[in-house]
Amino acid sequence: MVLRRTAAYLWPYRWRVGVALLQVAGISALELLKPWPLQIVIDGVLGGKPVRWAPLAGLPGPTLLAVASAALVLIYLLLGLLAVWNNYSTISIGQGMVNDLRSRFYAHLQRLSLSFHARAGVGDLIYRVTADTFAIQTLAMNGLFPILSAALLLGGMLVVMVRLDPLLTVVACAVGPLLLIGVLLVNRRIAAAATEMRERESEVYQIVQRNLSAIKVVQAFSREEVEHRRFLAGSAASLRSGLRLYTLQTAYGAATNVVVAAGTAAVLWVGAQQVWSGHLSVGEVVVFVSYLASLYGPINSIVQTYGLIKGAQAGVVRVFSILDTDPAVRDGHGTLAKPVRGEVEFRDVGFAYPDGAPALHHVSLRVRSGECLAIVGPTGAGKSTLVSLVPRFYDATEGQVLVDGVDVRTLRSADLRGQISMVLQPPIVFPMSIHDNIAYGCPAATRAEVESAARVAQAHEFILRLPAGYDTVVGEQGATLSEGERQRLTIARAVLRQSPILILDEPTSSVDVTTEAGIMAGLERLIAGRTTFVIAHRLSTVRRADRIAVLQQGAVVESGTLAELLARGGVFARMYATQFREEPLQREA
Repeated sequence: MVLRRTAAYLWPYRWRVGVALLQVAGISALELLKPWPLQIVIDGVLGGKPVRWAPLAGLPGPTLLAVASAALVLIYLLLGLLAVWNNYSTISIGQGMVNDLRSRFYAHLQRLSLSFHARAGVGDLIYRVTADTFAIQTLAMNGLFPILSAALLLGGMLVVMVRLDPLLTVVACAVGPLLLIGVLLVNRRIAAAATEMRERESEVYQIVQRNLSAIKVVQAFSREEVEHRRFLAGSAASLRSGLRLYTLQTAYGAATNVVVAAGTAAVLWVGAQQVWSGHLSVGEVVVFVSYLASLYGPINSIVQTYGLIKGAQAGVVRVFSILDTDPAVRDGHGTLAKPVRGEVEFRDVGFAYPDGAPALHHVSLRVRSGECLAIVGPTGAGKSTLVSLVPRFYDATEGQVLVDGVDVRTLRSADLRGQISMVLQPPIVFPMSIHDNIAYGCPAATRAEVESAARVAQAHEFILRLPAGYDTVVGEQGATLSEGERQRLTIARAVLRQSPILILDEPTSSVDVTTEAGIMAGLERLIAGRTTFVIAHRLSTVRRADRIAVLQQGAVVESGTLAELLARGGVFARMYATQFREEPLQREA
């Protein structure tokens, strides 16, 4: 199964594979010719026997020696040139296969839902992208081509060896069953050891990735030594599994060498008997023993690299296991009618995370085109989960989410998300320039458009204070910016996109009151005429909403305007009294 799927990645390079096989055929032919100049020297020049090949028959000894020597150099020269060419061909084919597999694997990772990425380890996925995908080249180079090369070479050699002496050929091939038994005995052990080594190495990647991603927390709590010990333990486990694999491979190779040596000794024993009885000449035995070395060479190479092939196969299996994972959010085929109004409806929606408790229960809400809905509630009430269903980060497990009356599950994700601008938590910026960060969703935006969006987000002034202004490159994970500055950049990114639906997940949670006032003033212009969802923890945001939905334990317990909810004296009124009532006083101060 794995080899068949690997062959599918080889198919686009079939013509180059054909050229490589012709090179292998040439190499095999030259390998067959290698012993014959030596046989001519031993029997024709030194032994005085007549040379049976017509073009050389009758030549004097010195001339025959010169021709044989020149032929030997020419054979090795051509063999070297062909070997270099073949090596380049096979490596380039293998690298093309790696690139194709990586491209498909990475694209598939992008399509897998957030529920998959929430469960998967980032370090493990990095290892699969970088190391495991490279295994397909090893599988092709150390599996397919050596086998094909050995098959061509062995076929030609067997024909010549049978013509030289059938008995010696039978003796030489007697070790074949022993080598096959060895393969069968260690097959599972080497495969298991190879798989374990890759899994342990993947765990090391995960430890490093998690530690460096949280380095601020590690240093803040003085956990450097603990994390170092954890890394050492993972690294030691990885090295132990690698040592076990390499020991199995080496032991297997050593046993194989003993079997091959026994076969060679048997051929020499029988060959010497044949020379003493006059059935063979010394030169013919030398040719046969040379062929024997070339015969055992490919077999020995394949057998000794068997563990490497199994290790590569384990890596490819790890990649295919992810490729076989179906996206939880399947892309639809429909598109929204233009112009998009942006009306959104949650119709009896329920949602549960994989292996988790239900997060939403029977949510029914209708947000009219151009309406601003504030979503409030305690932490864990399901606010972010609810808005995540609109762009299909997840799909509802019950009910429907509709945009302009169309079930979002029937829409192409790219078309749907193209109609939505988002400011999410935490604010994510990339290690690229400020300009490129803001224009991330609109790469064709002009500098003037980017600056205009930054002004709306109250980011323009702090950007101008940076060393290179809008061309300043942000550090990894925005480390060179404050939390509030990162948040303002993500707001500018959403402003620039100008989509009919806007999702703001606590857009001012990381900025001060003064900056918040400026941002909200700008967002008012952005919100106007757009369907907007705002997850709100501040009264200033709630006041600007047309309607408020209150979530508790995944259910909508209240919905209405600010005045309606306060007059009702229910859940929101109590939240207002405890959470929001101090805000006006803080603002006046």
